[in-house]
Amino acid sequence: MQLFYNPNITEATETFSFDKEESKHIIKVLRKKDTDILYVTNGLGFLFKTEITLASDSKCTVKIISFEKPEPSKFKLHLAVAPTKMNDRYEWFLEKATEIGIYEITPIICDHSERKVINKERFDKILLAAMKQSNELYLPKLNEAITFKEFIKLENKGLKLIAHCEETDKKTLKSILKPNEDVTLLIGPEGDFSEKEIALAIKNNFTPVSLGNTRLRTETAAIVACHSVVFVNEE
Repeated sequence: MQLFYNPNITEATETFSFDKEESKHIIKVLRKKDTDILYVTNGLGFLFKTEITLASDSKCTVKIISFEKPEPSKFKLHLAVAPTKMNDRYEWFLEKATEIGIYEITPIICDHSERKVINKERFDKILLAAMKQSNELYLPKLNEAITFKEFIKLENKGLKLIAHCEETDKKTLKSILKPNEDVTLLIGPEGDFSEKEIALAIKNNFTPVSLGNTRLRTETAAIVACHSVVFVNEE
């Protein structure tokens, strides 16, 4: 199944048109024509079956034949991950986390962060492309970058964890995860979290965890954490 995206459609929508760029791709590249079937999601869990009524490369119009909304996951994973020095590594994390299944992502700026600015518009495009490629029906929420201290003050629900490399008392991630439980997990930059940040997280009820016996890159640690949470919740 090839998946298309339109954020504005709802259960009440009867017809709609794709924008010029998507219309050109559908008609000129994919060579779709009148009466062809397209599957579309709004990124909110809905899958719409549509039929082309106007095969125009400037305004491809479809009518909705039917729709469904599979039962959503019983857990939500929120990863707060420090931007990496090499931007393409963070983009790789965004792509793979979307394929695996993640609900929310927040870039956090830490004491040891070398990159403190992100291109949110580009990151949003990467998430969208990954969602369509993997036939996911939920578009992950990408928040604006904020500082570690700001993030800690937020009302983070569910199991709150911080993964770091300091030789202190930590639980293994696999020992603490439970099915059907929301998880918020912090992943630090290349230089790891500072001692002050770790202490502040613990003070705010974050539990320190280990992701394994080896030292992982930021983006690798984020993917390991993402897969671990999803794996625990597989039925």
